[in-house]
Amino acid sequence: MTELSAAHDAALTDRERLAGSAYHSDRDLAVRQSLYQWQTPRHDIQGIVAEKLADVRGRVVDVGCGNGTYLRRLRAERPDLTVLGLDLSPGILAALPGPVAVADAARLPLATGSVDAALAMHMLYHVPDIARAVAELSRVVTRDGVVVVSSNRARDKAELDDLWQRAAGDVLGTGRGPARIALSARFTLEQAQDRLGEEFGRIETIELPGTITVRDPEPVIAYMASYQAWADQHDVPFEATVDRARALLTDHLARHGAFEITPKGGILVCRR
Repeated sequence: MTELSAAHDAALTDRERLAGSAYHSDRDLAVRQSLYQWQTPRHDIQGIVAEKLADVRGRVVDVGCGNGTYLRRLRAERPDLTVLGLDLSPGILAALPGPVAVADAARLPLATGSVDAALAMHMLYHVPDIARAVAELSRVVTRDGVVVVSSNRARDKAELDDLWQRAAGDVLGTGRGPARIALSARFTLEQAQDRLGEEFGRIETIELPGTITVRDPEPVIAYMASYQAWADQHDVPFEATVDRARALLTDHLARHGAFEITPKGGILVCRR
């Protein structure tokens, strides 16, 4: 991943774009989530989070809950917990059972020390002031509470970056085109320890290694197309680049039978 320009950084954190386009519904998010069904080994991320909350009693808040994968799992397995979902987008919350509410991660509508655990899963890179959001997570949990965060390493899915740049270069006639926008570049796992360490003294990192192997181009192309909300930030005609990526990938699969992607995600379990 390359360092984001100021314009890209602003685009990733723009409230109107996030709530009105990128996460107006769960369509694009669900497409990105679905790519992991071809990963080996498979990681039950919701199960890992539930396990890390095994000793928690009382209230849990899922900040940036998206389409509610963690909410549903916790409510199903831990009916003893009160689980609240918060998200910036009213649209994505519309399909979720309550209690849920629209909220800004940098100004959580919760009293200090009012929850026993907080989740912030693959969302801190969308917050303009990450340090403030981390401070808010710390503020709302009890002194012995736990905060669970997730993101990706800097070279997450590098093969998709390479495919995009090859396709963009073909479209532009430049050999190799500009990089695709990378959401987690604002808050990578490499950066997370330091950023979370401002508020938490104990941080456990759980790596989620694996290989995504696809034998059909469409899951990969759908993943790339799911970044349509940021099409104007790619410095290349978006749809033409997606189409060229499909042609390149189809050719690769015809010659090699499979295309492998290396995800580098992880979970951080934070305590004071």
